[in-house]
Amino acid sequence: MSDGAARTARLLDELFGAGHGVAVDAPLVRGHATLGGRDVAVIGTTDQVHIGARIALALAGHVLDVVRDTPGRPILLIVDNSGQRLSLWDELMGNNGCIAHLTKCLDLARRREHRVVGLVHELAVSGGFMATGMATEACYALPGAEVRVMAASAMSRVTGIAEERLRELFRTSPALGPGVDNFVRIGGLHGVLDGDLRARIAEALDHVDPDPDPRRRLGTERGGRTHAAEVAAMVRAGH
Repeated sequence: MSDGAARTARLLDELFGAGHGVAVDAPLVRGHATLGGRDVAVIGTTDQVHIGARIALALAGHVLDVVRDTPGRPILLIVDNSGQRLSLWDELMGNNGCIAHLTKCLDLARRREHRVVGLVHELAVSGGFMATGMATEACYALPGAEVRVMAASAMSRVTGIAEERLRELFRTSPALGPGVDNFVRIGGLHGVLDGDLRARIAEALDHVDPDPDPRRRLGTERGGRTHAAEVAAMVRAGH
């Protein structure tokens, strides 16, 4: 077992205790466990894998299996990836469509009254995060996890803006910035889970927000996206 898979296995043991029914078959995670007296489906990835067409379709298939076989069962999505895979084969196979299919399957699960909660274990990058963690009702990160769309050094190369200047902009415009703190400020992450992880995940699975997608509201409340909710409301009203 790889180091990443071993860390994921330890996380699952911490959450569900020994003898749970979740298998870590790197890079995929899949199975069922009991948390707080109820059954929970667990789906995800490990080893900071790049999500290619095969992995995206496998994850989507696991989601559909849960929807078909266990109606209403909560889903805990373990998020650990390095973004979308950029190989020629994956591009030829339409990886963008495969990743979009995964997101649609998670949306279907939510519409079928499955509570879907994401947990960023180690790393979540770009399209890999948007197709998984951002497709859940609520996504949390563990202490020490890393979330980004693009590293500051890469952003500097693409934009031609000095990395030092970018880091200054991140402080006032968290929507631009990498890091868990910035994603919490803009509402992309609901928060960071520490302390009794089992109890915190159980609470997250229990909590139902009246807003089907509270990210805009959270971004406004936390000062990270000051106009997103207002603009979205105007658009919906036809202004």
